[in-house]
Amino acid sequence: MTVFEAGKFDIAVIGAGHAGVEAALAAARLGARTVCFTINLDAVANMPCNPCIGGTAKGQLVREIDALGGEMGRAADACALQFRMLNLGKGPSVYSPRAQIDRMQYRAYMKRTMERQENLELKQAEIVELCVKDGAVRGVITQTGAFYAAKAVIIATGTYLEGRLIIGEWSRTGGPDGMFAAESLGASLKKAGLSLRRFKTGTPARIHRRSVDLSCMDLQPGDCPPRAFSFDTENVRENSEVCYVTWTTEETRRIIMENLHRSPLFGGDIKGVGPRYCPSIEDKVVRFPDHPRHQLFLEPTGADSDEMYLQGMSSSMPEDVQLAMMRTVKGLERVEVQRPAYAIEYLCVDPTELYQSLEHKSVRGLYGAGQFNGTSGYEEAAAQGLMAGINAARSLQGLPPVILTRSQGYIGVLIDDLVTKGTDEPYRMMTSRAEYRLILRQDNADDRLCRIGHDIGLVSDEKLRRTEEKYTAVRSEMDRLAATRIPATPESDRILTEAGSEPFIGTAALDALLRRPGVGYETLAPLDAERPELPRDVWEEAEILVKYEGYIRREQERVAKFERMESRGIPRDIDYNDIRGLRIEAREKLSRLRPENLGRAGRISGVSPADIAVLMIWLENRRVNGEGETKA
Repeated sequence: MTVFEAGKFDIAVIGAGHAGVEAALAAARLGARTVCFTINLDAVANMPCNPCIGGTAKGQLVREIDALGGEMGRAADACALQFRMLNLGKGPSVYSPRAQIDRMQYRAYMKRTMERQENLELKQAEIVELCVKDGAVRGVITQTGAFYAAKAVIIATGTYLEGRLIIGEWSRTGGPDGMFAAESLGASLKKAGLSLRRFKTGTPARIHRRSVDLSCMDLQPGDCPPRAFSFDTENVRENSEVCYVTWTTEETRRIIMENLHRSPLFGGDIKGVGPRYCPSIEDKVVRFPDHPRHQLFLEPTGADSDEMYLQGMSSSMPEDVQLAMMRTVKGLERVEVQRPAYAIEYLCVDPTELYQSLEHKSVRGLYGAGQFNGTSGYEEAAAQGLMAGINAARSLQGLPPVILTRSQGYIGVLIDDLVTKGTDEPYRMMTSRAEYRLILRQDNADDRLCRIGHDIGLVSDEKLRRTEEKYTAVRSEMDRLAATRIPATPESDRILTEAGSEPFIGTAALDALLRRPGVGYETLAPLDAERPELPRDVWEEAEILVKYEGYIRREQERVAKFERMESRGIPRDIDYNDIRGLRIEAREKLSRLRPENLGRAGRISGVSPADIAVLMIWLENRRVNGEGETKA
């Protein structure tokens, strides 16, 4: 094949899914001349699985992407069919925004955004070779022989990299939604020295709305009023669709168990490792034999489509078995399947081979993002894509990488988990992974990260000004609540009693009353004669900060200790074999992963607190002997 020079760019992005879109937009917006390749231009920002954005922990990621200047939040707001805030029955640390999305409109929005972005070219082409010379990337070659020179390359291949579709006994190479797979790039990456392995994911069937009896299912409406993802969105779209809930039955279980011998998952045809937290229906039935039924959600895929997504029934069973088990579900007795469920295997990298900047340790200028890094989910992919795009552009500009810590955001937790601990299965973000989740709430992502986004160059002066004004108003309202005392009256007795709280004697400060369980900001409104007219997000933020003040203070103390460990740097050229007292496993893990600081070293699986104590003594002796202290 004749190779010809097709153009010179600063950054080439391979893939235009959720990771690739954010990476390309961020790089271009930071001034890097960027080219983004996709196998099919009609699949830009495709949602091959669940047609939604956000959810538990994932919604926090979207809010953080938005606060840093990414695109996903704005796109979700523009294309939403239904907004819901999850976990409102729990504490604010786990409140998580979620929106049902018109997937066709979302694709069009993102494609249009990329096409109109200065410094960015979007091209339909399959990349078959990564060009590496002297340990650094030089560019990429397409299937048709076009060579694009690039100083940095971001791999965001999703599930396309040597993808294999599986339905029962049938399988073939392919990408999601029947697209072509990227069949040749994997060999080039292995040649460059990357360690690749196979993961597996899957998606449920799409069914026709007219074939479903929705009247016998539980209705799942959206929030009123709806709440947007982006801090920029002023006029939130009204909810135009509802979702529905139904359940599997004992008959569903029987059909699955009688056909397990035909399952490629249990028959051994599927080799890739699947996600533990999003198992197929057959896996759920086998793993949870005491559960008589499993919850299913019917969700719309678009305002102009009658396809519905059957969440909770992911499967790789043969098509006839899928149809039989679906028709045992209440409301699906006459279901028409438009797209059967399928499993897909694909190649991904070992993320411990990456720095926290998401650059590969062995190939300079090569970055990974999204499912290529071993994650699962649109939001996780977009977050990594944003950071990879930022750091690739900054590297070319001679600037240090932007690395968020675990105390700064869910994005920091996500990337730190991947590059420090690695993952043996598709990684999914959860609130339980964030040890400081009370201060990493979805509502304060703008306060935490907007200034960082502005310093990077992705957040405008106007957005930063609005954010600062918002939190000035929050602090002012907190001060007012602390300074305002109200007298006990029959009205106050009644309101507090109805809220499940005890009346008070004499006078009481509003902030003290607000800290009581069951008493909210709006509960006190009839007693608060001086209450100002404030935007909802302002008084909600003030309410959270007042009500959880003690818990937040303790969390901040924990963060201070964490940051002290993160600031203790470890020299990259250290020979761990020379440190007496380290266990063999710790030496091997530390030598391979090369953590930048004591905090990261302590989070490596197989490195014990005793090993960290030995390492701290070694670093202190090094400092005392005049070799200096390494700063992280």
